[in-house]
Amino acid sequence: MLSLFRMNNEQIKQLEKELWDSADNLRANSKLTATQYKDPVLGLILLRYAQNRYEEAKIAIEAAIPEGPRGKRAPTQADFLAAGSMMLPEKSQYGYLANLPEVEDISEAVNEAMRLIEANYPDLAGVLPKNYQELESDLLRELIRVFNKDAVKGLKGDIFGRVYEYFLMKFSMIGAGAQEGGEFFTPPSLVQLIVNFIEPDHGIIHDPACGSGGMFVQTGHFVECHGKHSVNEAIKVYGTEKISTTASLAKMNLAIHGIEGKIIESNSFYSDPHDLVGKCDFVMANPPFNVNKVDKKKDFVKTDKRLFSDVGLPKSDNGNYLWIQYFYHYLNERGRAGFVMASSATDAGASEKLIRQRLIETGAVDCIVAVGNSFFYTRSLPCHLWFLDRGKKPENKHKILMIDARNTFRQVTQTLRDFSPEQMEGLTAIVKAYRSEDVAKQFASNPWLKEHFPSGEYEDVEGLCKIVDLAEVEENDWSLTPGRYVGYSIELDEDFDYTARLGEIHSELATLNDEATTLMQQILKGVA
Repeated sequence: MLSLFRMNNEQIKQLEKELWDSADNLRANSKLTATQYKDPVLGLILLRYAQNRYEEAKIAIEAAIPEGPRGKRAPTQADFLAAGSMMLPEKSQYGYLANLPEVEDISEAVNEAMRLIEANYPDLAGVLPKNYQELESDLLRELIRVFNKDAVKGLKGDIFGRVYEYFLMKFSMIGAGAQEGGEFFTPPSLVQLIVNFIEPDHGIIHDPACGSGGMFVQTGHFVECHGKHSVNEAIKVYGTEKISTTASLAKMNLAIHGIEGKIIESNSFYSDPHDLVGKCDFVMANPPFNVNKVDKKKDFVKTDKRLFSDVGLPKSDNGNYLWIQYFYHYLNERGRAGFVMASSATDAGASEKLIRQRLIETGAVDCIVAVGNSFFYTRSLPCHLWFLDRGKKPENKHKILMIDARNTFRQVTQTLRDFSPEQMEGLTAIVKAYRSEDVAKQFASNPWLKEHFPSGEYEDVEGLCKIVDLAEVEENDWSLTPGRYVGYSIELDEDFDYTARLGEIHSELATLNDEATTLMQQILKGVA
């Protein structure tokens, strides 16, 4: 079996494609539309992942249970929850379904597997797909086999999440819930950078535009790697999502990863269902960009505690600065936020500029990162990552770290980019250095950092990063666009003769001017 940790990027891409092609070929030979097919397929992927997590957790749990007078006790549901997994009944285990005899009703068996999980996990009641009778038996059995391959059995964590996201993207591209797949699923690379920057290892975590719950899952991984307690001892997650089917995906995602939390289906523009103003240790989000037609006449909007009382309602028909204010006001006095935002927001004018100025003057804006094109599966536009910190160290209270990472990326495919591990570690080290943390080891060993910081320590680098004070931001009309501050890095090719080439260009231009003059004279003679 090919281990997750030995799979390189090309092998992962190949597996994604093979799995999708197999599943989509089955659909093509059926009577199902992509929309009808999507939920059952995603349900099986989630069930397969739950099985993988269950088997991994079971080994660790059984090894950790001490010997008693009558031997080891049986593992409990609480044991699995603490290990970040669901405890699956036998008839809900993927292997049981894959090995079910042909004479058995496979669609009813899968429906029953989902019902048993819902019975054990009340938060999932009514969430899991239970319409497998709509798939022909032969199709369903073949589909189960697709996700029972050895390579799939070995998938864990982020790589399985990447396969899952790949399927969401492909379903989106063929018209099955394009809005859900394209707008509400954040690329793992951006989620990881947000997590690295704000370090959400304790307390209340909130995402008021939570999509499929990817921010919470990555936070769980962070706690597992860096925390002193189990995920559910360390954090409590709260999510809001306005699309019903996407909220269901988020609930499934949390359950599969063994993360306790509360997901509510609601519209964050018109409600604050968790009542978390001033209570959050961390806020993370990738809200929909540039939403228009928010009804600002509603009493809830006009009296919203999540807005600045003096300049809170932007006059423009755009929801970006509503989201930004929500994120700030959810934080407690030491809270941190990290979120994705449309690039236009850093320079927006008029009433939005007044809100941005008000936010900057609080001293909570910690860092802005400009991200280039092609980081999303279904859109190629650039974006910015905003980071707020209401508990800044005194020396940074009136400073903001600007990072222009538009030229920092790894080309994954012709149309998709992400951050390489070296780039991810390097960007994280920059923000840690800004916070006066000891990152000498990273600056000495990371090739990307050594290339950009030959001195071996943080310094402002033209075209990449700069620590600015609020007075400079005010001089720049309260802009938060990193490119305004870091400047542009021009790389000269030492083997290229620029002087000679300029001479050639001038000579070519003179020839073209002479030809244009001659042609104009001929035209004028013809007219005469």
